[in-house]
Amino acid sequence: MAVEHRGEKFEGYNKPKKTPKHPKKSHVVLAKEGKVTKLIRFGEQGASTAGKPKAGETDRMKKKRASFKARHGKNIKKGKLSAAYWADKVKW
Repeated sequence: MAVEHRGEKFEGYNKPKKTPKHPKKSHVVLAKEGKVTKLIRFGEQGASTAGKPKAGETDRMKKKRASFKARHGKNIKKGKLSAAYWADKVKW
């Protein structure tokens, strides 16, 4: 189910995609929760985030991931309509 929002195409609601040509943000998602729909851009372009946990991950990356989750925990809990939720899900 393809969705178009302000001229930008998405695979569907709540399906993040990369935005390599955006000057500042690395990803975008058309978030939908109930009847509310919101375009959310998140992630710093070119940032080296921890990514998904990997076997044999360094302690530095584990601490980096834990720091992000602690720092943004309140905003992550806000749900699908917050950029922190998507950054946590996709980039961390």
